[in-house]
Amino acid sequence: MAVPKTAALPLGDAPTRGWRFHSRVGRCWQPGRCVCGALRVRGAGGGWRGFRARVCRALRTVRNAAAVKDRTARSAATITDKGRRGPMSTQKVALVTGAGSGVGRAVALGLADAGYDVVLSGRRPEPLQAVAAKIEAKGRRALAQPTDIGDEASVGALFARVEETFGRLDVLFNNAGIGAPPVELDELPVATWKAVVDTNLTGAFLCTQGAFRLMKKQQPRGGRIINNGSISAHVPRPFSAPYTATKHAITGLTRSTSLDGRAHDIACGQVDIGNAATDMTVRMQAGVPQPDGSTRPEPTMDAKHVADAVVYMASLPLDANVQFMTVMATKMPFIGRG
Repeated sequence: MAVPKTAALPLGDAPTRGWRFHSRVGRCWQPGRCVCGALRVRGAGGGWRGFRARVCRALRTVRNAAAVKDRTARSAATITDKGRRGPMSTQKVALVTGAGSGVGRAVALGLADAGYDVVLSGRRPEPLQAVAAKIEAKGRRALAQPTDIGDEASVGALFARVEETFGRLDVLFNNAGIGAPPVELDELPVATWKAVVDTNLTGAFLCTQGAFRLMKKQQPRGGRIINNGSISAHVPRPFSAPYTATKHAITGLTRSTSLDGRAHDIACGQVDIGNAATDMTVRMQAGVPQPDGSTRPEPTMDAKHVADAVVYMASLPLDANVQFMTVMATKMPFIGRG
């Protein structure tokens, strides 16, 4: 059977409708619309029927590739559209306590930059809402939940909101903490001691417990808990008994959580921070007590460096873990202190 110089193939709804194919022995007169070069049929055997079969197979490949590309694009649009992600989303979610200012604020913004949706916990609603607005401006979801971190019911409500809104939790940054006025140990009110313990230690425990419960049952299972420690856990400052004691306890909590989490794919690490520039360290510019009895100003560092460290720890796969990390102002009196 003679093959016509040009032949239009019935392609149905193919994206290539209207393409034309020349004779396998003739010269292409429509190279701009013809796929003959890709098909390499010139001079091939098989006759007109074989030629059409090869063309149809090639066009099915083109159609299928276009369909896959379209599905991929629609899937990506669904993932990045914050309004369409439901409570069972596979988007990674992080919870930061004490997220309204200082280190917590820096870490929350850093995690958002790294692609996390972020739950913000803290005492004051206004700073949380301000941070949430910045995160949403980055194209991520943010949930601001005012929380009394030392109260079991309040922490329970926090994790209920996390599960209801996102369906999972991938990273918990236990950051909320307070200090106490630098007074002699025998002058420290018990109420002040209890307030520091409730926030720094009990709060971290309650949040760890809530994260454990959610991470154990979610699919995919597991997650990561990162605790905010302090170099005070290694070398205390004068008149810092409540803060130093709780940070020593945080180190114990980190070790126990790391051990107990193994069976559930829950990793736990700790970042010990020295002199990040926050509201808590403003007083260092005027001078803080030193072990030799003097009072001297101390250098600080940008809290963003802590955020970068936490984001790195969070980025590791769950079969790898930074157990302990120290991030500090280079010239602060830590090495050689005491």
